[in-house]
Amino acid sequence: MSNNNKSSSSGLGFFGLLAIVFITLKLTHVISWSWWWVLSPIWIPFPVFALIFGVAIFMIWLGNR
Repeated sequence: MSNNNKSSSSGLGFFGLLAIVFITLKLTHVISWSWWWVLSPIWIPFPVFALIFGVAIFMIWLGNR
């Protein structure tokens, strides 16, 4: 008897849900933020990841000197 327990996560996640909440609030005129800030949960994780990656590469580079 084969037991294949595959788990896959295909949900929105925290930042996706936060973006939907912000977009809903913007479209219902509850908040009057710029669209840059309304969509920030979508684009902010990328620069943060790039910064962490850059610091890690820099630390590796310093260690090899």
